[in-house]
Amino acid sequence: MKRGPVSERSARTGARVAPLFGLPAAAVVALLLYLPFLWTTYVSFTSYDGLASPVWTGLANYKAMFSDPDLVGALVNTLLWVVGMVTLPVVLGLLVAVLTYGHRWGTWLRLPFLLPYAISGVAVGVIWGFVLQPDGALGQALGFFGLPGEHTGWLQAGPGNTLMMIVAVTWQAAGVNALLFVVGLQSIPAEPLEAARLDGAEGFRLFFHQLWPQLRPITTVVVGLSIVGSLKTFDVVWVMTQGGPGTSSETLALSMYKETFVLNDYGQGAAIALFLSLVTFAASILYLRYQLGESREQG
Repeated sequence: MKRGPVSERSARTGARVAPLFGLPAAAVVALLLYLPFLWTTYVSFTSYDGLASPVWTGLANYKAMFSDPDLVGALVNTLLWVVGMVTLPVVLGLLVAVLTYGHRWGTWLRLPFLLPYAISGVAVGVIWGFVLQPDGALGQALGFFGLPGEHTGWLQAGPGNTLMMIVAVTWQAAGVNALLFVVGLQSIPAEPLEAARLDGAEGFRLFFHQLWPQLRPITTVVVGLSIVGSLKTFDVVWVMTQGGPGTSSETLALSMYKETFVLNDYGQGAAIALFLSLVTFAASILYLRYQLGESREQG
C-alpha cells in the first residue's frame, strides 16, 4: 500500500529525531570514559602532585618509567603474569572440562573448581596468604607428611612469590574456564565425534583431531580474557605481598597505584596507566587479528 504524504513526513521526522535519543548515553560515555582518558593522557606529560597545577614536562615521566629498575621489574612481573595466566588456568580448565564432560556426575565434579570463582580477589589473597605464609597451612602440611619445605618463605623472594600468586589465581580462575570450555563442548555436533569413534579415534587422537579444532572459538575467548585480566592484576598482589619484599612482586597496575596514591606522583602514575592501557589494547587487537587470520586460513 502506498504511503501518503503525512506518513512519509513522519518517517523523515522520525529519522532525524532518532539519533537524539542516543545523546544521553553518548554523554554518559564521554563523561565517564573519554574525558578521564584524555585527562590522564594530559597528566602523564606533566609533573603533578594532585594539589598544585600540573607543570608540563613532556616525555620526562616516560623516560623515568623505562629507566627505573623497579618499574622495569614490574613490567617483567606483568609479562610473567601474562604467561602464567595463559597457561595454568586455561590448561587446567580445559583438562577439567574434557575429563568431566559427558560424565554422569560431571556437574558435581566441576563444582569444587567453580566455587572459588564466586569469591573476590581480595578473599583469594587472604586465603592464600594464610596458606603460604612461613609456617602456614602449606608448611604445616609438608611437615606433617615429612616433606621438605616446611619453613619455606614462599612469598619472601622473587620471582618465586609471583609464581605462587599465579597458582593462587589459577585456583580461582580454572573453574570458570572449565565452564566456558564445557559450553564449547556442548556446541560440537555429535555426528562427527561418533564417526571418528567408529574409525577408531579415542583418547588423545580424538581430542587433537576432533575436539580441539572445534574448540578454537571458545579458546579464543578464554585466552583473550586471561591476557586482559593478567595485564591488570592488582588485588591479589596487593593483599598478599603489597608488591614486596621491596618491589620484587610489583606489577604495572600496582606500580601505578603506588606512584599515584602513595607517592602522590600523579604524572608518573598517569604515564604508567596510559602505557598499561595501550599495552592491553595492543595485545588484545594483535591476538584477535591473529586468531581471525588463522580462522580464515582454515576456512
